[in-house]
Amino acid sequence: MCLVVLAYKVHPKYPLIVAANRDEFLDRPTKPLHFWEDAHTILAGRDERAGGTWMGLTTAGRFAALTNYRDMRRQEVQGPSRGALVQRVLEQELGNWDTSPYAGFNLLHGHFDSLFYHSNVTGLHAALEPGIHGLSNHLLNTPWPKVQRAKDGLTEVIASGEPSMEQLFEILEDDTQALDHALPDTGIGLPWERALSSIHIRTDGYGTRCSTIILVDALGNARFTERSYFPEGERVHTLSVPVEATG
Repeated sequence: MCLVVLAYKVHPKYPLIVAANRDEFLDRPTKPLHFWEDAHTILAGRDERAGGTWMGLTTAGRFAALTNYRDMRRQEVQGPSRGALVQRVLEQELGNWDTSPYAGFNLLHGHFDSLFYHSNVTGLHAALEPGIHGLSNHLLNTPWPKVQRAKDGLTEVIASGEPSMEQLFEILEDDTQALDHALPDTGIGLPWERALSSIHIRTDGYGTRCSTIILVDALGNARFTERSYFPEGERVHTLSVPVEATG
């Protein structure tokens, strides 16, 4: 998962609105959105190589999303799969788990009405404040151009009243690249910084694999909508699953 924007306790009808893109190598095998056979309360896509996921929710009203932290100058960590962390926090609280063995990551997690942000790069673990937040491959609300562009888009959609799926997906389909002077320097070189600066990424071998919208209403009922793409960027399918709150 490389971009997540969310409106948390902002909209009067939907206290949680999430719009996110998962960027990944195009040849990495993945299962689309489904209720897991070995963990029936979890609704998420699944990485078939490592078995974890990048984002999901549960019928008990828990949500989690993870992004990798990108800084090629940091010492590389050969730790466990970070995708397994999402399953863990969907099933139970993060608590005092030691997340230092993992490569750098950001994690949004908790119950729909009580979310937290955790970074194993800074060690910060804090309650998420109400507002519109954005997260890519640095820290929460780091104003990378793609993050700010997506946050501005979500702000406009919310201000218009009732958010529609198409309005939210339009935010995630924006492939505008940032100007060079606004690009971050994460050690991957200018051509890749340019390519990864758009909300929706299209390159040979790597890009946006799916876009996700989650709407949670005031009763805790959710609708999880995932739109998947072929390597060429053509839409494969749109799957929308309602989840009624049970706890």
